[in-house]
Amino acid sequence: MTKPRVRLVGDWFGGTSTNVLSPEGLLTERIGCAQGQLNAEESVMAVKQRILVVIGAVALAASALAVTSGTAQAASSKGCVNGGFRLVNSTTGVTVAAAGSDRVQTSIPASQFGSTIQVRGRYAQFDVRAVDFAVLNQAFTGAANELDMTGGRFTPVFASKVPDHRGLVLDSAISVELDGEGLSLQRTGTGLSMTISAKDCAQGGIFQMEPQRGDGTRTRITHTLATSSTPGLTPFYFDNPNFRARVGQFLGSGCSSVQTGPPGQFCVQVGTRVNIGNGLSSKFVARDSAQVADRVPNAACNTATPVTPSVRHCGGVSVWDVASGGRLGFVTGEDATEVANPPTDCVSNCQAQNQVRGRLANLGFPFPVPAGSRLVPRSA
Repeated sequence: MTKPRVRLVGDWFGGTSTNVLSPEGLLTERIGCAQGQLNAEESVMAVKQRILVVIGAVALAASALAVTSGTAQAASSKGCVNGGFRLVNSTTGVTVAAAGSDRVQTSIPASQFGSTIQVRGRYAQFDVRAVDFAVLNQAFTGAANELDMTGGRFTPVFASKVPDHRGLVLDSAISVELDGEGLSLQRTGTGLSMTISAKDCAQGGIFQMEPQRGDGTRTRITHTLATSSTPGLTPFYFDNPNFRARVGQFLGSGCSSVQTGPPGQFCVQVGTRVNIGNGLSSKFVARDSAQVADRVPNAACNTATPVTPSVRHCGGVSVWDVASGGRLGFVTGEDATEVANPPTDCVSNCQAQNQVRGRLANLGFPFPVPAGSRLVPRSA
């Protein structure tokens, strides 16, 4: 059995941190100087030697920090090279706002976009329906990048991600923030707020949708995968057999035993994993990623070769109940096959540690995905 890989990565929303790695874990060192007076008998040469020692220590520490933080930044940013979104009026084709050298933070009347906001990036694109912030036609463009998963071809993923606001509507101006490859859109209405965050990257955590309701109740969001006329390019949900084969094991750099763990931040017990793949792109893999949200199971759906216990998930649709302030995200590439703890139940002022990943095992996925592992039917 292949030993799972272990890697250090940083979270795309939380950013990277400057940490020094040690065998025991992540340590952050701080070098300080004690205050006080020098002994009057201390020679000038001794003072100079002490200063050189301190400077040397600082230089060594800075060097170590540069190496580790540089690696983390490269791992999180090389998939986003020259990424950045444009917001386009779907009727006129006019670009209303675009990422540039300066951060854009403004409020734009919805009338400038029309009924649909077209979000267009170098690597990713999707449309946003203004009245409810449903996301339509989410896809990868296939633009060249070191971390490209598509094989250089336009790759549709989701036909729609539709929130059910149960009669509430969004009617405010649209708050827009464009910062490098990052995007945030927010719109409100009576008793309702919706936020969409995205990154224009070839892979990683690139999208999340956050509903907030004045009554504090949940919002049901339905994800429907796209279809493609290109043979093999239609995406599908599958029960990842690499995870299924290791269910119950403890994996990660913090584990001392596969059987007992102990469980912790860097030692995680393997559960089943539903991923998204297609039949044409050997590197393409993704998954829905939820925080304070529950998937609604469908007992009518199982793998083509039935397994027990079933994940009760259909092949082309997933349905989620998301808490007010919760999040429903889209994670792609290696991040989609990490053995990670679920995020904490955070619905406001969430800190980076709720999203940061560490030294985690990665089980990958088989390609082509075995027919028996695909979830069927596509909807029920």
